[in-house]
Amino acid sequence: MGKSKTKSFQTETKQLLQLMIHSLYSNKEIFLRELISNASDALDKLRFKSISSSKLASLSDDLKIKVIVDEENKTLTISDNGIGMSEEEIIENIGTIARSGTAEFLGKLTGDKKKDSNLIGQFGVGFYSVFMIAEKVQVLSKSAQKKSSQPILWESSGEDKYKLTEVEKKSHGTDIIIYLSEENHDFANKQRISFLVNKYSQYINFPIYLSNIDEEEEIVNEADALWLKPKRSIKENEYNEFYKFISFDQDDPLLTIHNKVEGKQEYSNLLYIPKKPPFDLWNRESPRGIKLYIQRVFIMDDAVHFLPLYLRFIRGIVDSSDLPLNVSREILQDHPLVESIKKALTKRVVDALKKLKDNDINAYKEFWKEYGLVLKEGPAEDSEHRESIAELLLFATSNKETHDVDQTLDDYISRMPSDQKGIYYCVADTFEGALNSPHLESLKSKNTEVLLLTDRIDEWLMSSLFEFKGKSFINVAKTSNEAEVKPKTTKDQNELLKKVANHLGDRVSEVLPSSRLKDSACCLVLQSNEPGIQLRKILEAAGQKMGDVVPIFELNMKHKLIKKLSKIDGKDFKAFVDFLYDYAVIAEGGSPKDPSKYLRQLDKYLSK
Repeated sequence: MGKSKTKSFQTETKQLLQLMIHSLYSNKEIFLRELISNASDALDKLRFKSISSSKLASLSDDLKIKVIVDEENKTLTISDNGIGMSEEEIIENIGTIARSGTAEFLGKLTGDKKKDSNLIGQFGVGFYSVFMIAEKVQVLSKSAQKKSSQPILWESSGEDKYKLTEVEKKSHGTDIIIYLSEENHDFANKQRISFLVNKYSQYINFPIYLSNIDEEEEIVNEADALWLKPKRSIKENEYNEFYKFISFDQDDPLLTIHNKVEGKQEYSNLLYIPKKPPFDLWNRESPRGIKLYIQRVFIMDDAVHFLPLYLRFIRGIVDSSDLPLNVSREILQDHPLVESIKKALTKRVVDALKKLKDNDINAYKEFWKEYGLVLKEGPAEDSEHRESIAELLLFATSNKETHDVDQTLDDYISRMPSDQKGIYYCVADTFEGALNSPHLESLKSKNTEVLLLTDRIDEWLMSSLFEFKGKSFINVAKTSNEAEVKPKTTKDQNELLKKVANHLGDRVSEVLPSSRLKDSACCLVLQSNEPGIQLRKILEAAGQKMGDVVPIFELNMKHKLIKKLSKIDGKDFKAFVDFLYDYAVIAEGGSPKDPSKYLRQLDKYLSK
């Protein structure tokens, strides 16, 4: 050993270290990620500088990282044969925390851990995460650039001082020797370290060798970063095998989306749509399947920032070169780049689905069968892509009179008569309920096609779709802006309508003659701004209190039951009106307030 000297960290560094160790990181194991990333950077620097320096060229062969576990002495060593550091560089890079100035740094702290961790991210202090698990750390380094400089041993216990000693070191590079604190002896375990290397540093661009001390070393990061390879060089089976590796799915994916963006923004994405949805698809709070990497280094599993909720079934990887993170790399900074990537990825997924629909409708139908319901959340959550998502929707229609959900809005428009101004749709609990809804009777007689919507989410979906390619959506069960020809009525019929309205009172807003009914006696019509039964159920399930709906009650003045109504009076009249009202409620998919009373009335009228 050569001469030694003890130096102090910047003023108040002890306070800084305590903050970082105890408040900044939520998980101790990431220290290994930080140190391996630093080692990889050192190798990259040497490789880069060797291009322009013949003296360094011979040193850039066989670049690697070594991780050595000493279970007996409870130490862990991370070594690289990279650029190394001189004494001045060690002081600058390790002895000085926060180059912008420690006092300035501390002055900005708020006491709010979340805000403070974001602030710390501006100061590049990832190395110090090692003190979460260490009672002492040694850094032994020899510069590859300054061959005349003496190798230096830096040593600290994370307090306010550090020691520098001139030592001997044969090869260039840096060794970090970690003396584990008693409560962290479990990190002196080769199996655990192997797991952590695979978790965080599997795709580092240099080989990582792992061994117990005095044991033969083995490479532990043999996987390629497939997403960084050119698309033309990747075979389909490679995409499929990688998908199975990251998703633990046994099936091949339905669709693969691979892109590399260069220029002002640089990132790669490799996204997959599974053939079958995950079991927790309908839990909007469950983790999503996007893994975030920064320059091949794993950051997080549940990267919720990069795709909207209605695409939560997507699995895959996003790797960015310059995505802003805080120092712990655990929380994404609020940055325009994050939103920009999200918009771009969303568009790519939507475009890929459109391409699948246009080129392979059978495969798209399989997708729709599994994911159609969750995709229907899109128009309400993503106004920017609303029209594009609408192009992806599939429907059953009154034209086919089958349960097949295979018609697009473009299909519907292509069959519309030139004078038809809107797209008609009917919401019901079942296909049969929609197909046989009294609201379709007049439209059927004119051969007007109607979309039949039977999923619970459908009314919420349609409340977000205002028009499609210039065509407005018209709910057949609600009042419409389209002018309707009201049937002519006689004086007696007008009196009957008034009499029915008087009895029903505030249960209805109006009683009107119907132009939409052909076979049914009556129906309920909602105002255009009133939520239907489906939407009311969703909102009530979410805890929102809903007031009573006051519909319009329409009567088919030509129907025999209405003609019968005109001939009775008194209690019989009131009872029959109540019966007809409940009849209309049932036709809308609702339930009478007194089902037993309705059934007694039905028995009575059927027995006559």
